[in-house]
Amino acid sequence: MAKITFVLGGARSGKSAFAEGLAKKYNAVVYIATAEAKDEEMRERVQTHRARRPLNWKTIESSYCVDRVVSDLNGKAGLVLIDCITLYITNMFLNSAGCSDMKTVDLKQRQKYIMAEINKLIQVCRESRSDVIVISNEVGLGIVPDNALSREFRDIAGYANQSLAGEADEVYFMVAGIAQRLK
Repeated sequence: MAKITFVLGGARSGKSAFAEGLAKKYNAVVYIATAEAKDEEMRERVQTHRARRPLNWKTIESSYCVDRVVSDLNGKAGLVLIDCITLYITNMFLNSAGCSDMKTVDLKQRQKYIMAEINKLIQVCRESRSDVIVISNEVGLGIVPDNALSREFRDIAGYANQSLAGEADEVYFMVAGIAQRLK
């Protein structure tokens, strides 16, 4: 069974840099990037992340069906690093068809679908022969959003983070570049 490490924190808290530091202890690393670079600012963020990673790491860009990617990698890497769950949720949230035939969904269906995808990912990570580091944003520490769509996203991300933290062997919370081990 794989060791699962979960790294959680706010925007620009140092999550990715910390997780990449943990990953450098492994010989073969596969970095699964879930971001979709749809504008210039996001393309620059992606380039910054790429430049920081060692050249021998393999990068796979996967906006959907990350469980399948992890499953296909089973044992082919010492470590699989997934960056990040909240972007993965965003991709599914905005396009709930994702990996399924679901065309239109209401609030309850969308939450059920996304949590089912997160639970499939957790199961695949648990069964993997590769260790896994999962990065996610903590989005529940601010004020309550003023619209239903944002509240729904925040709630789903919170439920996903709880599930991931519950299954992880180690959990770190990042604050101002400092890792706090929670589990």
